[in-house]
Amino acid sequence: MQRRHLIQTAALSAIALSIALALPTASAQSNTFKIGLILPMTGQQASTGRQIEAAARLYMAQNGDTVAGKKIELIVKDDVATPDITKRLAQELIVNDKVNVIAGFGVTPAALAAAPLATQSKTPQVVMAAATSSITEASPYIVRSSFTLPQVSVAMGDWAPKNGVKSVVTLVADYGPGNDAEKFFSERFQLNGGKVLDKLRVPLRNPDFAPFLQKVRDAKPDALFVFVPSGAGAAVMKQFLERGMDKAGIRLIATGDVTDDDQLNDMGDGALGVVTSHHYSAAHPSAMNKKFVEAFQKANPKMRPNFMAVGGYDGMRVIYEALKTTKGQGGGDALLAAMKGQVFESPRGPVLIDAQTRDIVQDVYLRKVEKKDGQLYNVEFDVIKGVKDPGKAK
Repeated sequence: MQRRHLIQTAALSAIALSIALALPTASAQSNTFKIGLILPMTGQQASTGRQIEAAARLYMAQNGDTVAGKKIELIVKDDVATPDITKRLAQELIVNDKVNVIAGFGVTPAALAAAPLATQSKTPQVVMAAATSSITEASPYIVRSSFTLPQVSVAMGDWAPKNGVKSVVTLVADYGPGNDAEKFFSERFQLNGGKVLDKLRVPLRNPDFAPFLQKVRDAKPDALFVFVPSGAGAAVMKQFLERGMDKAGIRLIATGDVTDDDQLNDMGDGALGVVTSHHYSAAHPSAMNKKFVEAFQKANPKMRPNFMAVGGYDGMRVIYEALKTTKGQGGGDALLAAMKGQVFESPRGPVLIDAQTRDIVQDVYLRKVEKKDGQLYNVEFDVIKGVKDPGKAK
């Protein structure tokens, strides 16, 4: 054990030293500003990577690739949502490519794997997707442009008991965001007088929902509350309908990850009427969002922007504005300071990067799946304004 500890310590020291040696060279590179985008471009979470890269490139196309005299270079790396690969890629980007910012991070374990490197090298880490509450606490250099699961789960815990749901079973993917969704939804639902009959957790990789859904059917709750990561919602919906759970009188309620805009049309009319709580819908009725959706679909004809896209788009905005504020001068600390406290209008609505927590404050919407112009959309019917991450208060 002692030998292993010494080896790990030596390895970490080597990483720290290589990063330290690389830093002076990085600051000497004057005319290029490099953003290392680490995303799952293949594998189970590939839709997340596709959405975020497309949105980042759209932002650059709309806002130019030169900011404060610096030429913006986007370097995209595929980590297949695997933390060991994320860590290696983050180190290569910081040490070899001398990036000014690392960004992306499709899943929580990936964001956490890169955090120590962001701290050691004083490189801002912009989390555009991963949504576990605690991520921003893993490094003082992390800024989040996506959302947190507690933000969107609490809203459903308030809505459901007021709308005929007295008992639920929860079904979540068994990792950080799923645990957050289960905890914060259940606590709020019970606080409002609801009863949680069972809490089920499904493996993150290659999940088979069938045996879990059978348990739900046997428990006969008023509703099933679900969180699964972006890209897995269609499988849940398909098996929920195949087992006739809707006909058995069990309602499906969820965070918006389940009725993901990127997959919603493929789910078919069985998804109609499903109520979710989330921070973004492609059907959000603002003028800015209509322009964003139109531009995104023009640039990516077979895709509809989802909540991952808006996290990537706004993350690029946070980076661009920080670079403008620092006038292209200064390193990671100056950039980080310029990212904190940004207030702006996003395609999702008004947004604030909280200066203390470096986390996002935003509106959360209740939505129902409806058909518009022959397509399925998450249509907003209520809003909770300016929601901070409830996880930070714990």
